[in-house]
Amino acid sequence: MVAVLAVTVISAAAMAQSDLGEALRLEVENLRVDGRLESTGVDVSSPGFLTEFYERQRFEPAWTAPQQAVELLAMIDASAADGLDPTDYHRTAVARGVEALTGSSALSPAERAELDILLTDALARLAYHQRFGKINPYTLDPQWNFNRRLATADPVAEIRDAIAAPSLRRHMEELIPRGWFYRNMRDALAGYRSIAAAGGWPSVPEGPTLRPGALDPRVEVIARRLVATGDLADTAAPASPDVYGPEIERGVRRFQARHGLDPDGIVGAGTLREMNVPAERRVRQLEVNLERARWVLDDISEYFILVNIAGFRVYVIRDRELIWETRAQVGRPYRKSPIFRDEMKYLVFNPTWTVPYSIATRDLLPQIQQDSGFFDQRGFDLRNRNGEPVQPSSVDWSQVSPGRFPYTLVQRPGPANAMGRVKFMFPNQYAVYLHDTPSRYLFDRADRTFSSGCIRIENPFELAEVLLGPDGWTQERFEGVLATGQERTVFLSKPVPVLLLYWTAQANLDGTVSFFPDVYDRDAAIEKGLDAPFSLDLPEPGGLSRRAGSVTRRSAAGS
Repeated sequence: MVAVLAVTVISAAAMAQSDLGEALRLEVENLRVDGRLESTGVDVSSPGFLTEFYERQRFEPAWTAPQQAVELLAMIDASAADGLDPTDYHRTAVARGVEALTGSSALSPAERAELDILLTDALARLAYHQRFGKINPYTLDPQWNFNRRLATADPVAEIRDAIAAPSLRRHMEELIPRGWFYRNMRDALAGYRSIAAAGGWPSVPEGPTLRPGALDPRVEVIARRLVATGDLADTAAPASPDVYGPEIERGVRRFQARHGLDPDGIVGAGTLREMNVPAERRVRQLEVNLERARWVLDDISEYFILVNIAGFRVYVIRDRELIWETRAQVGRPYRKSPIFRDEMKYLVFNPTWTVPYSIATRDLLPQIQQDSGFFDQRGFDLRNRNGEPVQPSSVDWSQVSPGRFPYTLVQRPGPANAMGRVKFMFPNQYAVYLHDTPSRYLFDRADRTFSSGCIRIENPFELAEVLLGPDGWTQERFEGVLATGQERTVFLSKPVPVLLLYWTAQANLDGTVSFFPDVYDRDAAIEKGLDAPFSLDLPEPGGLSRRAGSVTRRSAAGS
């Protein structure tokens, strides 16, 4: 009797499993037709992906333990901490499914099949956003050249392995590791969300410029504003609330330094404007820049040079430590410094400058036509299209125009050279590099958008020593090379990655958070994309991108 009962139970289980397999097959076939789950009407992200997934499963369920779904729901909820929207991952439907799996109610084979597909689609959506970001940066910049490829060429296998892992959460953390930079940004977002949830900070009334030592009733409000963001200790309130004393001044300077302002301790219109940006706005900036961090996650190595264009600074990171930084000048708003990745290979001391055609015709030609001493005073040589020298005095410059400019301008090495005394080369299609500059006084400006696209750095020979010091180069050796007045190329022993990025919010190694002006007006497009409905643009090996069922080839060039 016991044997008969056991056979009956096994047969019933086998029949139930067979019914579930058939239900999965029918549901997958339906996905091919209209791309949504039949009874719930939920849209799935990629019917083709799900079809292949379940065909490889031979239409067997992937989510066989309730704990898997419980972990997935927790991961979906946790995505909000990354500035993502849990509703993009079927949050409500997944929660109902978890309740059904962990409760006493039984699901029919059709309901169980739909839930299995729903969970797989939710995980695929979440993994896609965590790995690549919600927005495809190619849509904002067609020349984007940071890595946007899967760790393997088989996303189906990656998702199957994740679901089958002992812990879904730990597996995904290993598959998509988060470095210190990203973690600091996420912590900063949590901190500013807490400030916003508590009511934000007080608004400082407008009024005359405040200088240290002044008496003004707004000082007490400024102190509370600084305490809210940790720029002033809450125990450092002034003895007299109306006196702008040394403690408040130090807090103002810290605030100014974090917000891309001159840290002069003077509370003028610019400082007031930044103080009165609402906490909710700062939260949004951090969400936008976390999205940017997801775009470049795989291209941040242990040793690299990072240029923050919006922050006007250059950093060298080695072994997760900031080992050097300096102020920078970047491209004017109408000649934006591009966003791209490349590798620095060599330095040029006493460089010449071969002027790009656009700069020669748009910027320098009017000066040549107005100043007969241009070539002698600025140290330029003139060459024809064959590279042969031309005497500038032999040219009728009144007949030369941007459309008729058969010349090349080359500036000789020297103190007036636009490249300064050294340039750092990572050859790229934009002819954009890091270099010295004779316009050193501009580094004292808060807004440093002055170049034609290149990155001018304040302390170039400090950077040269960071890069070449391991090979025996010292400041004395640099001076010896410079004294010759001759161009000299020195290769790095190993190329160093250079990342030209654009961050309007940045979490620093010391835990502070910096905010910078959106000088190129790029944040709005990312905000719009983060608020948009879910869409899928799967990258494929070889630079292919599959979007909305189509396949388009992407340029491999830099941006």
